[in-house]
Amino acid sequence: MTSPVATASDRSAPTPSGTSRPAPRLRTPRRRHSADRPRRSVLLTVLTSLVLLYSLVPLVWLAVSATKTQEGLSRSAGLWFDGDFALWDNITETFTYDDGVFTRWLLNTLLYVGLGAGGATFLAVLGGYALAKFDFPGRRSVFAVVIGAVAVPGTALAVPTFLMFSKMGLTNTPWAVIIPSLISPFGLYLMWVFATEAIPTELMEAARIDGAGELRTFFRVALPLLAPGIVTVLLFTMVATWNNYFLPLVMLKDPDWYPLTLGLNSWNQQAATAGGEAVFNLVVTGSLITILPLIAAFLLLQKYWQSGLAAGSVKE
Repeated sequence: MTSPVATASDRSAPTPSGTSRPAPRLRTPRRRHSADRPRRSVLLTVLTSLVLLYSLVPLVWLAVSATKTQEGLSRSAGLWFDGDFALWDNITETFTYDDGVFTRWLLNTLLYVGLGAGGATFLAVLGGYALAKFDFPGRRSVFAVVIGAVAVPGTALAVPTFLMFSKMGLTNTPWAVIIPSLISPFGLYLMWVFATEAIPTELMEAARIDGAGELRTFFRVALPLLAPGIVTVLLFTMVATWNNYFLPLVMLKDPDWYPLTLGLNSWNQQAATAGGEAVFNLVVTGSLITILPLIAAFLLLQKYWQSGLAAGSVKE
């Protein structure tokens, strides 16, 4: 017995001339080959899950521990809540303990991030744009210096920087933290690569033909195109300055100029001193408050950050 599909395909359709021709066969849906399907890797899934756990477990412990009292930290499990929910009391005590010095540390950190990270991003944008779109003597030498500076760790420069700033009388001042933070070799290199691909040379030449000067071309033409790269560099420099510990440790002695990293560490070491009070619940709560602005910044600027990281990965 023939199938309906085969019978329909064998029928002849009349033509205007009176002759008949075979009707076109019906096309069966094409089966998807196994090679077209995305491959699944159990090993990759397991490794990704382990990395996810490694990243989230400390955050969960921090959030849970911030709800406990000083006594509750020692009598309860690390990843589970205590009987007393003391999150709001801990937050209030964190901002009022020791005459509200935590607020001073928070303002200091905002100052260092605003001037240091903001200035580093601005200088990286100017330098990356100039290196990408202008040809001048010594350009390759500058490239070699930037690449070499990226490979040098910041701790290796801490002692020479301290000696130089001590002769200038800038140690134990905010400038000892702000001025070194203005230099970001990685940010300069990232903006260099981004500006090379993001700004067409023809667009700049068209702006110059229309009578625009270099500053107007930069601010009206180039700067809007550099927005994803600017946000990416800003996030990197902001995180580096916000979490900076070693440089303020070397440069600062006055607790009134401490950033959050040094201030929380001084609270953490307070229990080890003679007659010192253990305030580990405030250290944990302060640490949770410290990371909230970074999480908010990443969530708000996520789309710009992702597009900035992908810049230059695909060439036309």
